[in-house]
Amino acid sequence: MNLNIVIFGLSMTSSWGNGHASTYRALIKALARRGHRVTFAERNVPWYRRHRDLTDPEYCSIELYDGLHEVAPRFASIVREADMVIMGSYVPDGVVLDDWITSRVRGITAFYDIDTPVTLATVDAGTNDYIAAHLIPRFDLFLSFTGGPILRHIERHYGSPRARALYCAADLEFHAPLSQTAKWNLGYLGTYSADREKAFHELLIEPAMQLQ
Repeated sequence: MNLNIVIFGLSMTSSWGNGHASTYRALIKALARRGHRVTFAERNVPWYRRHRDLTDPEYCSIELYDGLHEVAPRFASIVREADMVIMGSYVPDGVVLDDWITSRVRGITAFYDIDTPVTLATVDAGTNDYIAAHLIPRFDLFLSFTGGPILRHIERHYGSPRARALYCAADLEFHAPLSQTAKWNLGYLGTYSADREKAFHELLIEPAMQLQ
């Protein structure tokens, strides 16, 4: 069955300063190869507009909008007719969009969270502007970069009907393994964040130092 999928995401057109674009590009390209039709809606913000490195991909349709005032007239019918609508984390005015989407969609809805620990901490603190606790149960799926026990916590504590892991995606046309001799037994590649530094040292740095 070929699906009509609509995604509201932070950015797909610019990989500058974010890890969302590479994941969305790989995921959507894979969906297109399976015969699904994808429309990606992105807020046309200045910092991504100045660093845009993808404008017209052959595997999906990109729709840029300047603000909330454009959403209803431009996307009402698209959202209503979609088999699935995915709302991504960090989308500007996301709380308003969450309410609007889940009130109108006829198909499946999913919230795709690319930084779940930060999301839940800010939801609890009441400072999150892209998802709120009362909106989580309104999505059929809560898709998360984070796996493990936190998925059950999202179901039990926040009332999500179904929380599942959907990890970071990579486009193997650009990020294929190389035929080289391995130099390390274990490595880590990720963005720096001060709030993760303590856990990073406890999990990787300290054990590595003990093995020297």
